[in-house]
Amino acid sequence: MTININQISSGMGLLINNDVFLVNEYHHVKPGKGSAFVRVKLRNVKTGAVIERTFKTADKLEDIPLEENELEYLYHSGDAFCFMDHTTYEQISLSEEEVGDAVKFLLENLTVTGMICEGKVLKVILPNFIVATIAETEPGVRGDSSKAGTKPAKIETGTTIQVPLFINLDDTVRIDTRTGQYVERV
Repeated sequence: MTININQISSGMGLLINNDVFLVNEYHHVKPGKGSAFVRVKLRNVKTGAVIERTFKTADKLEDIPLEENELEYLYHSGDAFCFMDHTTYEQISLSEEEVGDAVKFLLENLTVTGMICEGKVLKVILPNFIVATIAETEPGVRGDSSKAGTKPAKIETGTTIQVPLFINLDDTVRIDTRTGQYVERV
């Protein structure tokens, strides 16, 4: 659907150069001399890159309806990641490329948010924190404090993170999925 630049709002999806962008913020500017324009900060849905564009008031943009649905990660089979849409109860198979960086922290039965456009999942958004079990690490040494240093540890998804020295095999930890850092032992 084609819209005027004056109909733009935060959180809206726009199609620009065959890429889908979300409007982060926008400012209508009316300089003392010349015509008005709108300065818009856009975030690419697939890559996450933020760009800034300026549009004249006469410009037309393509509005894309975006939905955010809850998806539950079920299992990994070959090169496909299977999810269940909580609204329709349909199974959706996505490739590793479509899932993106979320692959590092996907645990079975984890509920994620799917950014959906015209029935196609554009992006998988993880919750801010997950709780995972340590699958592989060197044994902890008694008396080590959390400030003494860190060591690498592999969690059950296969991703390696840095954890404090006192963390042992089969410990359960909370991880910030935005940064990939250890938060606390659970």
